[in-house]
Amino acid sequence: MPMRSWLFVPGDSERKLAKVASCGADVVIVDLEDAVASQAKGAARELARVWLAEQHGGSFQRWVRINALDTPLWRDDLDAVIAAAPDGVTVPKASGPAQLQMLSAELHDREQRLRMPMGHTRLLPLVSETPAAALAIADYAAATLPRLAGLTWGAEDLSAAIGASRKRDGEGRWTDTFRMVRSQVLLAARACKVAPIDTLHADFRDLAGLERVARESHVDGFAGMLAIHPDQVPVINAAFTPSEEEVAEARRIVAAFAAEPGAGALQLDGRMLDQPHLEQARRLLGGLG
Repeated sequence: MPMRSWLFVPGDSERKLAKVASCGADVVIVDLEDAVASQAKGAARELARVWLAEQHGGSFQRWVRINALDTPLWRDDLDAVIAAAPDGVTVPKASGPAQLQMLSAELHDREQRLRMPMGHTRLLPLVSETPAAALAIADYAAATLPRLAGLTWGAEDLSAAIGASRKRDGEGRWTDTFRMVRSQVLLAARACKVAPIDTLHADFRDLAGLERVARESHVDGFAGMLAIHPDQVPVINAAFTPSEEEVAEARRIVAAFAAEPGAGALQLDGRMLDQPHLEQARRLLGGLG
């Protein structure tokens, strides 16, 4: 199943939850954290539990963003939703691999108690929201985290934490600090053999800007992108869907190496191809779902 578009929906909005199943997102993340005021957390958990149960077996993955692990709220979030068997948990303000290992142990206990398959609940941490967390991104590459589905990042909390008054330059490109963080997420995720998921495009009305950003993200090596509005979903899906020409080329590369199984490198249409080309072609075809 492709995991191109990861759409957040507020967990306390029954109206938005009712609409989101038909928007075409590959992953819907019911947000119990930033999108929900403190007095609405309890009601949001119950709405999320019901929605997750109703959407079980649908055409998209069902995820939940819990509250940060340095708050007293996240265990209540898990207690409310894990029985509905979400496909995964998005972890905000993740401080590093050790924190995810602790969360994995909590999920193991709940899955065991509920007689769910062990390891069913996957994890997607936001790994950049404090300076210390951003400096620890490379640590994920050496950690043992079997539940890890991907890595993603966010710029808003980090910009506030470092006192940055801008995140992009006059041409709309990330400034140095944010570009460094983004690159670390991409490298660490690929080192872990999980999906690198790019951050959201905050101006949800700017679909032209989103199209440019999403296409650049795809060619840079990211596997998908966060979204905050249903209108962003088709733009992201299109950007991260290989063209017919790209698919055909990947199939030709795979077929060429299959025809010469002992070859470490070969020629195709006058081009020299080696194992990285084969790996990239296989990854493209493997992501088609």
